[in-house]
Amino acid sequence: MTISLLTVVIVFLIIILSSAIRVLREYERGVVFRLGRLIGAKGPGLILLIPIVDKMVKVSLRTVVLDVPPQDVITKDNVSIKVNAVVYFRVVDPEKAVVEVEDYLYATSQLSQTTLRSVLGQSELDEILAEREKINQNLQQIIDAHTDPWGIKVSMVEIKHVDLPVEMQRAMARQAEAERERRAKVINAEGEYQAAQRLAEAAQIIGQYPTAIQLRFLQTLSEVASEKNSTTIFPIPIELIRPFIETGDRKK
Repeated sequence: MTISLLTVVIVFLIIILSSAIRVLREYERGVVFRLGRLIGAKGPGLILLIPIVDKMVKVSLRTVVLDVPPQDVITKDNVSIKVNAVVYFRVVDPEKAVVEVEDYLYATSQLSQTTLRSVLGQSELDEILAEREKINQNLQQIIDAHTDPWGIKVSMVEIKHVDLPVEMQRAMARQAEAERERRAKVINAEGEYQAAQRLAEAAQIIGQYPTAIQLRFLQTLSEVASEKNSTTIFPIPIELIRPFIETGDRKK
């Protein structure tokens, strides 16, 4: 009888001690409630609780990577797109994360989705594609301001992927092709303009020195002869036939 009673007492003590002793890791904190009242956050290490009286809620202080599912967004210029993002945040005040909001993970997820739709809905498509860093910073500031009363710090928000309709992709491809053609025409025209300037300068120099045209003529003949062509074209300077032309005009 005594042995069985002692065994019951030992088992009871073991149960009491197991419910009273808690060990928290370095990245964990325990928010303790005593008879329903908050008495503070404890940890890490060994935590002693009063059985039945104290209740503890574990909170992780590690950075949480939250994947925001694809959201249907209509941009400011009335383009329908799908956008997903990723949010990096962590708990900095375990007491607020437990007391101020029922489920801080779910609340942060819903807030991120609504903020993503709201911010992108106020931006044009070109801005979303070209100024993504600016939009990411804006999203981070808005979400962090709303989660601060919950004891949560949002460190970074990144837009992962922007899914465009097929028609919009084709339109953007045509626009990019037209832009490349415009640049090619401008570069070609600029090259022609610079070449014309150089030719005008060369003509002025040759006009001052008549023998320069003869030297250029001989240089051209030398270049043509070096290519071993079967047919060689010799340009005749107008000065050679000008006397014959003038004689014919006088006879008329």
